[in-house]
Amino acid sequence: MTVLNSSSESVRRGRWLWPLWALITLAAVAASILTGEVTRRAMFDRWQAISPRDLSATQIDVVLIDSESIAAVGAWPWPRYYMARLTEEIAARGATVIGFDILFSEADRVRPDLFVKLYPELSASAAGEVGALEPMDQLFGRVIGAAPVVLARAGADTGSAAPHPLPIDVQITGALPRTIASWPVGISAIPELDDVALGHGLVNVRPDSDGVIRSVPLVMRVAGQAMPGLALEIARAKLEVGEIRGERDAINLATRRIPVDEQARMLLHFGTFPPANIVSAAEVLKTAFPDRAFANKIVLIGLSAEGTSDIVATPGASEEFGVLIQAQAIDTLLRGGWLERPRWAEAAEWGAALALALAALVAAFANRLVRIGLGIAFAGVAVSAWFAFDGLGLLIDPVRPLLVGGGSVVGLVFGSFVDSRRERERLRDMLVQERIVAAQAEGELQTARAIQLSMVPPRATLAAMDLRIDCDALLEPAQSVGGDFYDLVRIDEHRIGFVMADVTGKGVPAALFMAMSKALTQSTLSRDSDDLAQAAAAINLELSKGNEEAMSVTMLLGVLDLTNGAIQLMSAGHEDPIRVTPAKVATPCRLEGGPPFGITEFAYPVEALMLGAGDALILLTDGITEAQNASGALYGHKRMLTGGAIAQATSTDICEAIRDDVRLFEDGTDATDDLTVMVIRYLGNLPRPRRPSGQ
Repeated sequence: MTVLNSSSESVRRGRWLWPLWALITLAAVAASILTGEVTRRAMFDRWQAISPRDLSATQIDVVLIDSESIAAVGAWPWPRYYMARLTEEIAARGATVIGFDILFSEADRVRPDLFVKLYPELSASAAGEVGALEPMDQLFGRVIGAAPVVLARAGADTGSAAPHPLPIDVQITGALPRTIASWPVGISAIPELDDVALGHGLVNVRPDSDGVIRSVPLVMRVAGQAMPGLALEIARAKLEVGEIRGERDAINLATRRIPVDEQARMLLHFGTFPPANIVSAAEVLKTAFPDRAFANKIVLIGLSAEGTSDIVATPGASEEFGVLIQAQAIDTLLRGGWLERPRWAEAAEWGAALALALAALVAAFANRLVRIGLGIAFAGVAVSAWFAFDGLGLLIDPVRPLLVGGGSVVGLVFGSFVDSRRERERLRDMLVQERIVAAQAEGELQTARAIQLSMVPPRATLAAMDLRIDCDALLEPAQSVGGDFYDLVRIDEHRIGFVMADVTGKGVPAALFMAMSKALTQSTLSRDSDDLAQAAAAINLELSKGNEEAMSVTMLLGVLDLTNGAIQLMSAGHEDPIRVTPAKVATPCRLEGGPPFGITEFAYPVEALMLGAGDALILLTDGITEAQNASGALYGHKRMLTGGAIAQATSTDICEAIRDDVRLFEDGTDATDDLTVMVIRYLGNLPRPRRPSGQ
């Protein structure tokens, strides 16, 4: 993510950053609102697939009337005789509660009176004997009355109402959720069975809008009466509880408080029902079935034969028998492990979404550590939601805060990208303009540099000044125009004046101050050479006038007597000259001097120096001694005094050797100051006339 470091840059780049951040963040909020339920279901279903509920310790067995049972007994529906036998066998093997996930709303199809009607050829006596037989519904009713049986009921939107009010086996007290499922009509077992059962429970389980069953209703209403669902009624019978107490968001059964949604549905944490707890009805009807197979267990009887069963989808399976869902619901009621979508969950999710969006906004203006913290916060939301599910059974949706927070991040990144692109275009335009200006300035600088170089005497002029001296000089300006200059002026037949100067500053102002200083010095030397102190005072006075820019110039003034090598020197804050003997011994000439010209009035002292035949005097500026290499080290005086440059024979060789050694030391580093050096080597008072100027 791009970090915005300054307020001005934030304002400039925020032209697109803020609108795009707001737009994409709001789009993420809208997407979360529109798709929240879908994504939430998909997330929770995936979690159940990753961590299914452990059902290995369940005390519930399921007896299925499956294809094997149909093959052994006959087509469904079975005669009530076999249902009675099946119930007796289960009860005899120790079942504490027997629940039927089957409706017995019609009388037995194999009744004596129906049999007589099917065979009219029977004699009157035979027909009388058959008609006098006991209907199997009565037999089945006696078995149900003698066993702990809970029968199924169902709510219906249409159909005939029960011939009598449906009895309620348990008192349901307290408040109930406002939108529990309600049915105008109830379907129950025939009176012979319904009236003698231990309990009754509704089997209606509606899937969610996507066709997946994720919950089981615990309480519903039929014809205005509150009735328990089949799972809750079987659990109540197991616990021998006489009351069910309702709340707005929970159902209380004995000491258990089961959280429910606004439709009184318990959210199930699905698992795989153990195959060892599923038995075929055909096996139970065999005489060899173990005697205590169902001891202390709840047995739920349901259908699974092809063409008879209700097959539904759950988060854990695309096809599951309805009776197994009821079995898991009963086990959850008895052993716990339900899921809960707390009332505060949605507020917490929106709060986390807002927090992540604001954290992303803060991180956009912060350092890398804060952005790492933002990433940890995103991961923390997902991990916390998972542990809330896996450890506490709470359904907290991490998708919403991650979607909104991620939208905020995307908005910031995209907005920053657009702003950065526009900024690059602006900078590119500025660069083009700067290049145009720079090209113009470079042209002016080149002109100023040419003027600067033209104001110092050519090297050929220096070499031809007089046969009694060997003189040469170099001036190599730095990248910008500087203020170094040198000069060699003939005063009369036997005296030569020389100057080495360095104006403070760089650029065109320094060049202009240099030009004024050179012209003033040349004029003053020619006029006041007999009194160097007076000449220095006059130069200093003139340079101080109107010097609003507070510029100054260091300068070394000298007059050489060619007849004997005597030199008068005056230093205005300049580098000391270096004398080199014929034996190539270099010695600095320490001068008392004074401050640079243009700063203050000062009585500059005139100092004397004597050159012998063959002695050389090296004049330089600090552009040599203060030259730097890539590591920031200075060239310095020591290298100047001990280097190979002083061993050169001629002034030209000395100048060029000094320059080459400085450039070697800099090793490609750009020069920060002008490189200026002048060498005057005194050859002695030779009895030969002066060489004409220009030869």
